[in-house]
Amino acid sequence: MKECGYSEINTRGTSPMESPHIKKKATVRRKWEVFPGRNKFYCDGRVMMARQTGVFYLTLILILVTSGLFFAFDCPYLAVKITPAIPVIGGILVFFVMGTLLRTSFSDPGVLPRATPDEAADLERQIDVANGSTSGGYRPPPRTKEVVINGQTVKLKYCFTCKIFRPPRASHCSLCDNCVERFDHHCPWVGNCVGKRNYRFFYMFILSLSFLTVFIFAFVITHVILRSQQSGFLNALKDSPASVLEAVVCFFSVWSIVGLSGFHTYLISSNQTTNEDIKGSWSSKRGKENYNPYSYGNIFKNCCAALCGPVNPSLIDRRGFVPADMPQAVSPSNGLTMYGSTQSQSNMGQIHETPVLLENY
Repeated sequence: MKECGYSEINTRGTSPMESPHIKKKATVRRKWEVFPGRNKFYCDGRVMMARQTGVFYLTLILILVTSGLFFAFDCPYLAVKITPAIPVIGGILVFFVMGTLLRTSFSDPGVLPRATPDEAADLERQIDVANGSTSGGYRPPPRTKEVVINGQTVKLKYCFTCKIFRPPRASHCSLCDNCVERFDHHCPWVGNCVGKRNYRFFYMFILSLSFLTVFIFAFVITHVILRSQQSGFLNALKDSPASVLEAVVCFFSVWSIVGLSGFHTYLISSNQTTNEDIKGSWSSKRGKENYNPYSYGNIFKNCCAALCGPVNPSLIDRRGFVPADMPQAVSPSNGLTMYGSTQSQSNMGQIHETPVLLENY
């Protein structure tokens, strides 16, 4: 008797717009890919820099080329005539300069995360209640709060871009479009903002670069003098033409580098930032009305607070994964990246700030 074969029939209906052989895959993205600020990210979000990095590469070229010429043309002669410790000390200084430069340039300076749409709406409601505004009346822009720090009243300014009240000493950088904690300044030479999380590395960079510049300049001059005593000045320049280039570069750069190191040494000793010093926010004298509430009143304690304390973790979690319900980033006509949900909700009645490099509290 012949057996009958049965085949299984799929009774589930398929959508006319969906093929049974095509499955939709949910794309998993990291937070740095939808980051709303004007930053560049490399190595899967591990490296964070400003968008304008041309001057940073110039800094790298100047340091590496000048140091390379010194090791190639001056160190062999100086190691024989004076001491072999000269190239060793120079190598240590170059290593330290490059390490602190890259640490400053590639790290998060202390960017504060922007408020989510729900947090921004809740903060707007708190501002309305605090100022007694009604739906039908005129609402002035009340965008400041006051807190007391060590007996000194400090104003917190509301950031219309990040939708937050900035913490004390924070400011919004218009080049990176981020609020940065303990904002010092935006430095194009390192290609990044200088803030709470990378200030100590920035200071160690300019301080070690000052020592390296003085070191190279002094021993280049020594090299030329020693050769001049043997064969004359012109012959010495012909024997080591690179020494002339090194001496010129070091001579014109040492004044600004050493001066910058001295200026930031003063800021650290008084526990101030460049932003505060330029605006004249605080006085160094404790008895005055605008005394600095962040100073410990002692140079040693101020230096320890700036250079020896723990480095706080990053607040933006740039390598974290974007939740499925998180508003996706959109690219508006001006080329900037921002959250689409935040943009659509805040366009009605948003007050735009004048773009400046440093914003007041």
